[in-house]
Amino acid sequence: MDHNTIYHFVGIKGSGMSALAMILHDKGYRVQGSDINQYTFTQRGLEKAGVKIMPFSPQNIHAGLTIVAGNAFSDTHPEIKAAKALHLKVLRYPELLGELLAGHTSIGVAGAHGKTSTTGLLAHVLSGIAPTSFLVGDGTGKGIKNSQFFVFEADEYRRHFLAQSPDYMIMTNIDFDHPDYYHGIEDVFSAFQTEANQVKKGIFAWGDDQNLRRLQANVPIYYYGTSDQDDFQARNILRTINGSEFDVYFHGKALGHYVIHLFGEHNVLNSLAVIAVSHMEKIAHDEVARELLSFRGVKRRFSERKMADMTIIDDYAHHPSEIKATLDAARQKYPNRKIIAVFQPHTFSRTIAYMDDFAKSLSLADVVYLTDIFSSAREHNGRVSSADLGAKISKGGQVLKLDNMSPLLEYHQAVVVFMGAGDVQKYEKAYESLLSATSLKNN
Repeated sequence: MDHNTIYHFVGIKGSGMSALAMILHDKGYRVQGSDINQYTFTQRGLEKAGVKIMPFSPQNIHAGLTIVAGNAFSDTHPEIKAAKALHLKVLRYPELLGELLAGHTSIGVAGAHGKTSTTGLLAHVLSGIAPTSFLVGDGTGKGIKNSQFFVFEADEYRRHFLAQSPDYMIMTNIDFDHPDYYHGIEDVFSAFQTEANQVKKGIFAWGDDQNLRRLQANVPIYYYGTSDQDDFQARNILRTINGSEFDVYFHGKALGHYVIHLFGEHNVLNSLAVIAVSHMEKIAHDEVARELLSFRGVKRRFSERKMADMTIIDDYAHHPSEIKATLDAARQKYPNRKIIAVFQPHTFSRTIAYMDDFAKSLSLADVVYLTDIFSSAREHNGRVSSADLGAKISKGGQVLKLDNMSPLLEYHQAVVVFMGAGDVQKYEKAYESLLSATSLKNN
C-alpha cells in the first residue's frame, strides 16, 4: 500500500467498492472515484467523508493514480484503457483487498449463502472488543488505523477470493450457485479447496455440509454445528418470538450460554462460527456473549417495517437455500400469522437451474407471489418465465406486475416477505404506497 498515490476507484458506487474505498479513506490513504450519475445509497457515506466522486471519463485518469477496477468493468472500459496507456498500476478489487490484509489478524467469511450476515456479525462482535477493520457485502466498510483484526467477506464468484490468503476462514457452506460461471458442484468445491490451501491458521466450517467435510488443508479445520461429530457444538437450542438461545461446547467442554435477538436456525449457526473464531483467539466468552446480544442484523437481511396492520420484511434471498432460511426465520418470529412470500427470480440461468428447488422452498410460505425475472447484464432474455415457476407452486404462484400490486391488499394482520437480489424493492415500494393510500382512505 502506498500513501504517495491517489487510489482512483472505477465504479466506486458498487457496494463492495464503496466499502473498500471507505476503508482506505479511514486508514489515511487518498481516495477518489468515478461512476454513473444516477444516485445510489452507497454514495452517501462517501460524500459525507469528503471522497470525490466524478462521472466516468477518460479525462479523470492522469499520472500519480493507482487504479482500483471494479469487477464489473473490463479492460475495455475507457478509464481503464486510459490508465493502461499511461502505464499506471491497475488493481482489481480482490487484489487490493488481499494487500490490505497484511499486518492484521485477518478473518474471511466464504460460502454460497450466509456470508454477509456472518461477516456483519463477526465484525460487530470483534469491533466491540478490539480495534477491527471490516468489509461487509452490504456495502459497509470501516478502516481503523493499527487495527488488530480485519474481517472481510470473501467472494467465491469467478474465484475472486483466491486473491486473499487470510489467517482464518469461516466457510458457511459449499453450494452450486452462479451457474453462469461454475460448471457444477465439483467446480465450486475445487475453488473452496484451493482457497483452503491458502489459509494460514485455521478454518471453521459447517459440519452438516458434506462438501466442506471433504476439505483438506495445511491448517486445522474446526467443524461447527449441532451434532456430536462437530468440534464446536450448539446444544439446548431454544427458539422463541424474541430470538434464540443456546449452550456452546468445544470438544465436549462447556464454553458458555449465548442469547441472540436473531431468527432462524442459520443465525444460530452463524453465531456459533463467530464464537468458534473468538475462542481460538482467546477472547473472553462473556465479552462475546455481550456483543452477540446487541447485534440486529445487516442491510437487506430480514429488514422489517410495520405498515397499517401488516409486517413487511425485505431480504436479499435469491437461492432456494436462502429462501428456506428466510421463511424459517419469519415463521419463528411470527408463528401465528400468515406468511406471504413475494419472490423476484434472479437471472434466467439461475431460474432454470433451480426451478424445482425454488418451488419447494417457496412452499414454506402460506401464499406465494412472483414478479418477472430480473435479468443480469450478462443475459438479456431466456427460455423461462416466472409463470413457468408459478405453475410448479401449489400455494399460489401468481405473477405480480408493478402497476397492480392490489392482490396483496387482500391480506390483513399478516407478514409479507419480499425476496430477491435484483430490484424487488421497487415492488415493495409500490405495495407500501398502495397500502398507505388504502389505509388513509379507510380511516
